[in-house]
Amino acid sequence: MANVGSYHFPMVEVVISFVQPADVGEILTLQRAAYIAEAQLYGDVSLPPLIQTYNELAAELRSDLSLKAIMGHRIVGSVRARYKGSVLHIGRLMVAPDLQGRGIGTRLLTAVERSATANIDRYMLFTGHESRANIRLYERCGYTQVGQVRSTSDSVLVQLEKQADK
Repeated sequence: MANVGSYHFPMVEVVISFVQPADVGEILTLQRAAYIAEAQLYGDVSLPPLIQTYNELAAELRSDLSLKAIMGHRIVGSVRARYKGSVLHIGRLMVAPDLQGRGIGTRLLTAVERSATANIDRYMLFTGHESRANIRLYERCGYTQVGQVRSTSDSVLVQLEKQADK
């Protein structure tokens, strides 16, 4: 298993590596824990990350570029990305609620950008318009708001993009 990066907290190392098939169950649990705050923010418990099944997640993790952040024996974060032409679409960036605000999300985002193997011109992602902490994170990492779209659940998503380094 290749490591994408290694970062340190006092006495605890966070390792970023590629998701393995055996990680599906733990990532599904992490996903539900991480997205419940979004569900509360929007008053919508039917957000796609909360209703995704084990089999749907397993298929997605197989087909996407998927990374995880590990602290000790625990998966504490994850991110996925998919190539669409010269654009890397980044999604489902998540960090365990008890560890948010410690730089793990930034490290996962940087790692997924660096892991892109195709000729990428730009990175694109979406987040909820009320998700201010997410928007701040993305803007700190060089993303710019370029528009808004309505999701299937009728909430407003902010589209953010960043030019890829050449």
